[in-house]
Amino acid sequence: MGGGYMAMGVGAVLAGLALYAWRLRRDRDALLQEKDAIFSFVHDVSEAFAEFNGAQIDFLLKRVLFYALQTTKARSGAIYFREGESETFRVRAVSGLFPPLVRGSELTLPTGDGFANAVEKLVREQKVNEGEGLIGTVAERNASLLVEDAERDPVVPRFENDFLKIRSILLVPMRFQYKVLGVIVVINRIDDAPFFQTDQNLLQSLADQASVTIYFAKFNEELDKKRVMDHDLRVARKIQSALLPSRIPILLNGELAAFSFPAREVGGDYYDFVHIDEDHVGIAIADVSGKGVTGAILMSICRSVFRAHAPGCLSPSRVLKEINSVISADIYEDMFISMLYVVLNTRTFEATLARAGHTKPFVVSSSGDRISVLESSGVAIGLSDSETFDSLLEETSFTLQPGDVWIAYTDGIVEAMNAKEEEWGISQFLQNVRAHVRAGASDIALHVRKALVDYVGETAQYDDMTLMVLYRHEGGDS
Repeated sequence: MGGGYMAMGVGAVLAGLALYAWRLRRDRDALLQEKDAIFSFVHDVSEAFAEFNGAQIDFLLKRVLFYALQTTKARSGAIYFREGESETFRVRAVSGLFPPLVRGSELTLPTGDGFANAVEKLVREQKVNEGEGLIGTVAERNASLLVEDAERDPVVPRFENDFLKIRSILLVPMRFQYKVLGVIVVINRIDDAPFFQTDQNLLQSLADQASVTIYFAKFNEELDKKRVMDHDLRVARKIQSALLPSRIPILLNGELAAFSFPAREVGGDYYDFVHIDEDHVGIAIADVSGKGVTGAILMSICRSVFRAHAPGCLSPSRVLKEINSVISADIYEDMFISMLYVVLNTRTFEATLARAGHTKPFVVSSSGDRISVLESSGVAIGLSDSETFDSLLEETSFTLQPGDVWIAYTDGIVEAMNAKEEEWGISQFLQNVRAHVRAGASDIALHVRKALVDYVGETAQYDDMTLMVLYRHEGGDS
């Protein structure tokens, strides 16, 4: 009898050992499978990164998501990726019927054949801010989140549609050097079991491995954008330089001078001179609000219209009205041109000006002790329809006395910044003009430019700086 109990005890022990050995083999096989998945993933994305030079983030994110679904056995998933340096995240990779997590049951979703496409479109359109909802919380805390029983968790969005119901959800951050690049989200295992701690550990390992590659791909993407922008700016600068006059008119009893000092970013400044008739010359200065090639092209159109209508026309307002009528119909909403146009009698130095939203010019007397700001109303070109523009634009006249100086400029002059982010300002600008008022137009322009360059130093500027100077010789006829 005792031998039988002993045999049964030995059998139980052996059975227990066999079960324990089976579990060990199962755990070992699971670990080996996870290891193989990680190595396979790392190899795959490394090859992908080597093969696809430049900005291929979307391709890499699709690969990352593929392995995330494969290793966690999830039905659907998405990667929310940070937009630039902002705190906003948007889906850049999605797989399966992934629910719109940013908002839940209050959403009205279509039914029928277009349901899946409509859901994906909605998911891709939605944005989430850092600290907002499940995704924003994971991004803010830089920590993964596992919700095994999502249907009981009030934080998880709920959906009436069975295909969108979330039973289990797992979120892990994609991080590089403590910065969260994105968040991987997987939903509902295909075996309907909840996600386990093992799934969380594995997915975080994959995310950490992928983040290195993604970070450098993102770096390359930004570098490519910069190359495109640099090329755009070079083209715009060439266009802008070609617009400026190659020669300045020579006056019998006076002098004209001008410069346009480029900022590192194209601002679209423009100045020009045009022969109207034997006794009159046109003087124009303008600034387009748009940047890059678009702004340069718009200024090129402005120049063409100006040169087509200015010769033979003694009314500066009429010329500006013609420019606005051509440009206002096709100009982008966020773009406009401020422009000042003067018609000068080169014998008498009587002048008429019209100002379309441009900075007000001024006249400095020969002694430098009197400064007159020339007032005239008008709105910038492209900001209104032709009827409104025409009704607001007015002309004003002035006469330069011997020794007087007329100054026109773009706002980049007075808004120039030094290293301390202090503006040069109108006071310093006027001080430099007054200090050299008897020197003549060329010397005034030279001294203003030198003072301006010394002030800003190596500080990058965000707008071009353009100056025009008209000087009447003191020996000229009154």
